[in-house]
Amino acid sequence: MKKEDISIVILAAGKGSRMKSPTPKVLHSISGKPMLYHIIKASLEISDDISVVVAHQKEKVIEEMSAYFENIHFVVQDAENFPGTGGAMMGVVPKNEKVLVLNGDMPLITSASLQGFLDTSSDVIMSIFDLKDPSGYGRVIIENEAVQYIVEQKDANETELKTTTVNAGIYAFSKSVIEKYTPLLSNDNAQEEYYLTDLIAMAKNDGLSISPLLVNEENFKGVNSKKDLSDSEEIMQTRIKTKWMNAGVIMQLPQTIYIEESVAFEGECKLENGVRLTGETLINNSHIKAHSVIEDSVVKNSDVGPLAHLRPASYIEDTHIGNFVEVKKSSLKGVKAGHLSYIGDAQVDEGTNIGAGTITCNYDGVKKYKTIIGKNVFIGSDSQLIAPITIKDDVMIAAGTTVTSGVVESGNLVLSRTKLRLVKDFYYKFFAKKQ
Repeated sequence: MKKEDISIVILAAGKGSRMKSPTPKVLHSISGKPMLYHIIKASLEISDDISVVVAHQKEKVIEEMSAYFENIHFVVQDAENFPGTGGAMMGVVPKNEKVLVLNGDMPLITSASLQGFLDTSSDVIMSIFDLKDPSGYGRVIIENEAVQYIVEQKDANETELKTTTVNAGIYAFSKSVIEKYTPLLSNDNAQEEYYLTDLIAMAKNDGLSISPLLVNEENFKGVNSKKDLSDSEEIMQTRIKTKWMNAGVIMQLPQTIYIEESVAFEGECKLENGVRLTGETLINNSHIKAHSVIEDSVVKNSDVGPLAHLRPASYIEDTHIGNFVEVKKSSLKGVKAGHLSYIGDAQVDEGTNIGAGTITCNYDGVKKYKTIIGKNVFIGSDSQLIAPITIKDDVMIAAGTTVTSGVVESGNLVLSRTKLRLVKDFYYKFFAKKQ
């Protein structure tokens, strides 16, 4: 089936009260992106007509998704007068002949897992799975390989509750079913809501074809609580890391590593245990050592860590970043920064060595300032570089120096120390305990 043959509707209007959070449920993050983002991304692989139904905190949901995607139709549900999944469909006008209805709290859906809906030609297709413990799910009553009806758990009788075939919550309808039966939905039930599942009963009564589609529970796992969120995160992380290991990335103890959806790798890369990579990070032919954190940065032909932190907008190339080094919004090319340093808002050129305890003093409490360091600069331990400052090529900065000059010319030695003072026997006088 071609993209232009299917419309997708994503139901994202619910409050998600079981999440116990002021954040809309569909905006809770899985591997660095909101749940709804993952669903829209998968949907766009199979359709060009995507509608997202919103209600609770609709402005926030629309704003955040619009930052990621263009040409998404947002439909505002009148949840006060027409609550429920059926009410959500009342304002949707799909343009294609098959309409696939997804839920906004199923971030593990993939385009491949939706293929069965595209390959079946029934008037109605509904997803099902068989659970040992079906608690919390609507029950699907099937006879002769056809769906007879669906009943929500809160409306089910004792016999229906014993059924283990449950509704996975995803449907495909012909456009004519949506157009004919949605206006006929009623809220005559225990919750006084309009159920999308009632379309099944109406279609059944009119003799239309209704096919069950057995799906993989993992792909259609709903997120209704923080525990569900954590479980889905683990599954998503396994997918991401498996993908990159299959592409050639070496991972030691991958279960301890966290990689967000937007991170990319090139060439042969190695990640040690405890590494965390987030945002638009690119790792190219590099070794990231244990318990290092890299955010929205580029690392090429370098080694980082252990226990290093690259904050956003850092560019590291042909460089050694050692343990307990923090870099922020800086470019380092051909540099050695072995340990215990902070490099912020800086540009550092090749051949430069940054000694232990060196910091760029880039913030005066109001503004951030730039530090520019040229080639082959040797910076001794425990030095402070007070920005704005430019240190040209071939400079030596002695250990313990505070550099305040705006420009340090090439070839200079920079040295600032107080004269060493020795007070004989002071220790014994202070503690009064000379032996």
